[in-house]
Amino acid sequence: MMLTLLISGPKQPGNDIDVYLEPLIDDLKSLWVGIRGVYDAHNGEYFTLRAALMWTINDFPAYGNLSGCVVKGYKACPICGDDTPSHRLKNGHKICYIGHRKWLPINHPYRRQRAAFNGKPEYGIPPEPLTGEEVLHMVENGDRVCWKKKSIFFDLEYWKYLPVRHALDVMHIEKNVCDSIIGTLLEIPGKNKDGIAARLDLLNMGSKLICNPVLEGYSSNIKNLVSLQDSRLLGLKSHDCHTLMQQLLPVAIRSVLEKPARYAITRLCFFFNAICAKTVDVSKLDKLEEDVVVTLCLLEKYFPPSFFDIMVHLVVHLVREVRLCGPVYFRWMYPFERYMKVLKGYVQNRTRPEGCIAERYIAEEAVEFCTQHLSDVSIVGVPSSQKMGVSKPLSGCTVSVVDQDLLNQAHLYVLENTEEVLPYIEQHMIHIRTAYPKFRKRTKWLQDKHNSTFIQWLRFKVASSWSKHGSAII
Repeated sequence: MMLTLLISGPKQPGNDIDVYLEPLIDDLKSLWVGIRGVYDAHNGEYFTLRAALMWTINDFPAYGNLSGCVVKGYKACPICGDDTPSHRLKNGHKICYIGHRKWLPINHPYRRQRAAFNGKPEYGIPPEPLTGEEVLHMVENGDRVCWKKKSIFFDLEYWKYLPVRHALDVMHIEKNVCDSIIGTLLEIPGKNKDGIAARLDLLNMGSKLICNPVLEGYSSNIKNLVSLQDSRLLGLKSHDCHTLMQQLLPVAIRSVLEKPARYAITRLCFFFNAICAKTVDVSKLDKLEEDVVVTLCLLEKYFPPSFFDIMVHLVVHLVREVRLCGPVYFRWMYPFERYMKVLKGYVQNRTRPEGCIAERYIAEEAVEFCTQHLSDVSIVGVPSSQKMGVSKPLSGCTVSVVDQDLLNQAHLYVLENTEEVLPYIEQHMIHIRTAYPKFRKRTKWLQDKHNSTFIQWLRFKVASSWSKHGSAII
C-alpha cells in the first residue's frame, strides 16, 4: 500500500489525499466482494480470496488527513470528540488538554481536590468513544466542529462497523511525551514547557504553584552558572525515546526530582513498558487503565498546563485500543519507519525520488523472482563446480566431551518443562518429604534433593510401570 501511494510533487496533499486513495478503495472493494481463481500453492487448489482493511497505521497529522477529523484546537482528540477536555492558556497562547480526573472512579479523592489541579472539583464522567455509525451520521449532517470532511474509507461498506478505524501510533505518542518530559526537566530551549508564561497561567487558574514568577533581576539566573552544552539532548530518534522512557528515565531522575514528581514520571514510564509488551494479559487491562488515569492526574498536579498537549492526552486512550486491537507492536510505526529508510536508499536522483523508488523496487522484485526461478534450473554448457554439495571441512575436527553434571542439568531442564512429567514431579516431592520428615520445611534442601535424584527416580518409576503391563523399555 505504501508504494501505491507514491505522490509526486514538493508538497503533501493533506486533506485532499482522498483523490489519490480512490484506486486503493476500488481494490479494497474488489477484495471485499471476493476474487475467484486464486491459486493456493500449499494445498494445490483454487479458492476465492476475500480481504478487509482492519485499520490504518499512521502518525497523528496523517490521522486527521485520513479520518477527516480535526487534530488540533479545542476538539483535537478524535476519541473524545466534542467532549475533549481542552483549555486555552491566556499567556501561553496555546491549548492544553487537562481534566483527566473524569476517568477516575466517582469516589476517588482526586476528584475533590481543588488547589492541586485547576481550582475546581471534578464531577464529570468520561466521554464515550464515537462509533463509526455515529461519526458517519455527524459528517453527513454537516458537523464541521470536529470533522473536516467525510473520509473516503466510508465508501467501504464495512468501515462504519469497525470499532477502531484509525489506530493511534504508540511510537510517536511515546516519543513526543518523552521529548516533553526531557525538555522540561533539562530546560531545553524550545522544548521547555515550564516557563514564565506557564507560571502566569497557573496564577490565572488559581491552582498549584511551586515557584511564583519574579521580576527580572530579582535573583541570580542559575542556568547562566551551568554549562548546558553537556546536558542537552539533541536529535533523539523514536527508539532512543523508547529506551529513555522505559529503561533509563526512571533511574536517571531518582536523585534529581522530588518524590511526588519522580513518582508520577516513573508511573508513566512503567505504563509504556507494560503497554509495549509482546504479550498482554487481558484481565489486567482494566487495572492498567485505572493506573494511567491516576498517573495523568498526578502529572496534572506537578506539571504546568502547557505540558499537556494532545499527545499527552492521547495516552488515556491507548489501553482501549489494546483491548480492541491487541498488542501495540502490531500497530506501531517502527517497521514502516525502518522501511522508509530502505526506500530512501533507493533514491539516486533527488529530483525524481518517486520514480527512483518505483524503478528500484521493480528491479529488486525481478531479481528475487529470477533467483528463486533459477535455483532449481540445471546448468547447460558449464561444468558443475566441485565445491557444490558436501566438500572438505572448513576446519579441523574437534572432539568435545560433555560433563555428566552438565548433561544431567540439561536433562532435568527438559523434564521439568514437559507437561506430561509435571504429575511425576509432584509425586517425587511428596516421596522426598515422606522419606526425610526432618527436612520437610527446608525448601532449598528439598529442591536440591529433588534435582539430584529425580532423573533416576523417574527412570525407575517408568520402568516399573511398564513391567507391570508386560512391556519392555527400549
